[in-house]
Amino acid sequence: MKNIRILQAKKAAAIQSAKAINDGAADRDLTADETTQFDAHMAEAKSLDARIARAQELAAQDVGSSIEIVGETITVSENVANDPKVGFAHVGDFMKSVHSAASANRSGMAVDKRLLIGAAAPGSFAGEGVGADGGFIIPPAFSASIFDLSITENSLLPLTDEVNVVGNGMDFPTDQTTPWGTNGVRAYWQGEATAGTATKPVFGMSQLRLKKLMALVPVSEEMLADGSALASYLPKKIGSSIQWKTNEAILFGAGNGLPLGAMNSGAVVTVAKDSGQATLTLTASNLAGMIARLPEGSFPNAVWIINNDVLPALFTLMLGTIPMYMPAGIKGSPYGTLLGRPVIVSQHANTFSSQGDVMLVDLSYYQTITKVGGPQTAVSMHLYFDADTSAFRTTFRMDGQSKLSAAITPAKGTTKLSPFVQLAAR
Repeated sequence: MKNIRILQAKKAAAIQSAKAINDGAADRDLTADETTQFDAHMAEAKSLDARIARAQELAAQDVGSSIEIVGETITVSENVANDPKVGFAHVGDFMKSVHSAASANRSGMAVDKRLLIGAAAPGSFAGEGVGADGGFIIPPAFSASIFDLSITENSLLPLTDEVNVVGNGMDFPTDQTTPWGTNGVRAYWQGEATAGTATKPVFGMSQLRLKKLMALVPVSEEMLADGSALASYLPKKIGSSIQWKTNEAILFGAGNGLPLGAMNSGAVVTVAKDSGQATLTLTASNLAGMIARLPEGSFPNAVWIINNDVLPALFTLMLGTIPMYMPAGIKGSPYGTLLGRPVIVSQHANTFSSQGDVMLVDLSYYQTITKVGGPQTAVSMHLYFDADTSAFRTTFRMDGQSKLSAAITPAKGTTKLSPFVQLAAR
């Protein structure tokens, strides 16, 4: 599942880059260089299509009948229960079936058998996973499409060190020592015939427990009847909200019932403004100072996260005679690159010249866990029964925190280093 999401995110980035090149030449023909770049992006998207199709084919099970021969006994069984769509053509088909079931449930008539696949036996309370109680589990393929919509080029989750878990959490050993420090595993030069110097690891423990993100959407019976409209609207809106909330938690989560955000960890480094720097300005030395605070090895993984109102200042920044910011279409990033690293334009960053309007982060230092299977989605016809409305509920469970509890003390000098760097207010 994670591999498919990464491939889909790469495809979205390739399409966005090609679109940026085309939009930039709306009133003229593409130059030879632009044509080459456009063709390369489209070829990459086509190649990723094939890779995604192969991955999805491996992940999904065939629908239909399976025949198993054991000795002289032939067993024939229907595999529709193993189909990620449980027999529905698309999410609109499922929604229309739910709409029909709402009427059938009130009149005592039978409901579509496909809705009951995977439903538990009725209990002593009205459960959302039980067809007889008025709730139906959304087929997993449709829940997966919601998650795919939340993994676009702006999603931060694929940039983290993500682990899918089956249970409710996971414990990770941590080692925050450095090769030049005074503790942890260290190497020593040894003289001939002298005893070696023993060292031992210094391990801590990081505990992550899944937190629940929920979207609860009442949907009228009239809207349920229009399955095609709902299929194009609802998954996109839920996916967009999941992405926003997840990104905000990864960056700024408070840690109380939420993930602990990278920029709320003790590892954050804040780069001060230049001496005498005027307000509402951004300088080349501001950005160079931020790059200088990254630990070794982080630059190839780092991305800039900026507020959209920082862009006008970026367009005029020069490093000698070379522009520091390369707009979209010139490089492979959807929002262009800044000093060689991709730019993500985001409302998660603060407004221009406030602290955190420009961030430089290497999220491979941020550990996340997500529930295997991605979002879980269900429909209930009982919650808003008196309003003739069904409730569409999606839950996504995740947690995350920085792998570092403090900034890194360098081997030489006193300027702290961190994979999470922000620019101070100017």
